Amino acid sequence: MPRSILITGSSSGIGHDAAHGLARAGWRVFATCRSEADCERLRAEGLESFRLDYSDEASMAAAVAEALARTGGTLDALFNNGAFACPGAVEDLPVEGLRAIFETNLFGYHALTRRVIPVMRRQGGGTIVNCSSVLGLVGIRWRGAYVATKFAMEGLSDVLRLEMRGTGVRVVLIEPGPVTSKIRVNAIPHFERWIDWRSSARAAEYEGLLDRLYKDRGKDRFELPASAVTAALRKAIESPNPKPRYYVTLPTHLMGMARRVLPGRLLDWILARG
Repeated sequence: MPRSILITGSSSGIGHDAAHGLARAGWRVFATCRSEADCERLRAEGLESFRLDYSDEASMAAAVAEALARTGGTLDALFNNGAFACPGAVEDLPVEGLRAIFETNLFGYHALTRRVIPVMRRQGGGTIVNCSSVLGLVGIRWRGAYVATKFAMEGLSDVLRLEMRGTGVRVVLIEPGPVTSKIRVNAIPHFERWIDWRSSARAAEYEGLLDRLYKDRGKDRFELPASAVTAALRKAIESPNPKPRYYVTLPTHLMGMARRVLPGRLLDWILARG
């Protein structure tokens, strides 16, 4: 039987490319999305797709059950990928907004992972890959909510990897940098819901963020296509002994090194300059 993988956030960007890339490589891919309409589109593209929403516990239970029913009870890999951003200054971020982004970007990952671990224990192994970010290594202004979820994921994944030693269950982090996706566009509703920037003490400073958020300025510097993440994902799930982390894009490699070797004040100065 082909090896199987469950992928979240498959409607576009990293998840969409990973689903198609791994299917072409011979994997049996369960490409999940929050929206049934997106699942229908993926099924039309030739993928096995059904609904999974990190903020809906019942949908996660149903998705795992569906994947296991189709494989006869096995699952070789899980790619926790779906996430969103809520840009804005930390002082303008209400607690409810922070809870909402943690519900998807961290708690959802954790809940789905806990459903998959017993399956992998029974079968003697498997690989769990969590999609982090260069912003799981360093923080930048206006991205506090997203950075907080990714920093938390880094720590939780590191501990889980240590605890899974000897079980055959491998835990891996992928850290993309600027990668082609819809994360900017998808962040707009969350920004508009949670950030009252007009009433902010920093209202004048939001001009640059608004310009970046609402205007398509083309590719970012050093941006790579989503296929670069798929290549790292294949290495992680096809290796019998994967690395704890896979960096993608030049900025991720640079920031990973900078965090290790630069004094804190110098790193702050570099990050503050954007």
